[in-house]
Amino acid sequence: MAEFEKFGAIADGPTIDSSGASVKGTIDGVLTRTVVSHVDHRGRVYELINIERDPEFWNDPVIASYVFTIRPGTLKGWGVHEHKDDRYNLISGETMTVLYDARFDSPTYQQVQEVSLTPQGIRQLLIPAGVWHLSVNVAAEETMLVNFPSQPYNYDAPDRLTMPWYSDSIPVDVEKYFPRQQLRRPSAD
Repeated sequence: MAEFEKFGAIADGPTIDSSGASVKGTIDGVLTRTVVSHVDHRGRVYELINIERDPEFWNDPVIASYVFTIRPGTLKGWGVHEHKDDRYNLISGETMTVLYDARFDSPTYQQVQEVSLTPQGIRQLLIPAGVWHLSVNVAAEETMLVNFPSQPYNYDAPDRLTMPWYSDSIPVDVEKYFPRQQLRRPSAD
């Protein structure tokens, strides 16, 4: 390592253990799920909801649903709900969803968690009320998600607070999810 320090090299720390589980902490109440997927020559089939197989994720009844998309190179957030949970299900694309626990009574108060939603891994994410969230589309195409919130939308008094993505109130450098890199071709020499 000493010979690389002159380049400003920094040792990369572990991100997962030998079983594939994240070594980073998770926010209390946040749940992530991979889904059973069947692939054959015709296409794919995977479950969005299976209350019997996963009663913890589907603890609240399914009473509403909506689809939302995020265009390439953009984000949605910061947003938080005071009363309802979000249950995201990735349909296509890929996002980095960043969470911040703002619940004063939570054992993980002020903790940050990153959840990569991708067709090859985690496709479902439960975000408890009181946890700020922001989703960045990291795919080259539009990303599509279905949400099954734990309460229906209240048209007269929406349960949603927002703040700008660049707010200093949450200790996350959102710009790091939009790297500006210039790729150079190797020289012909």
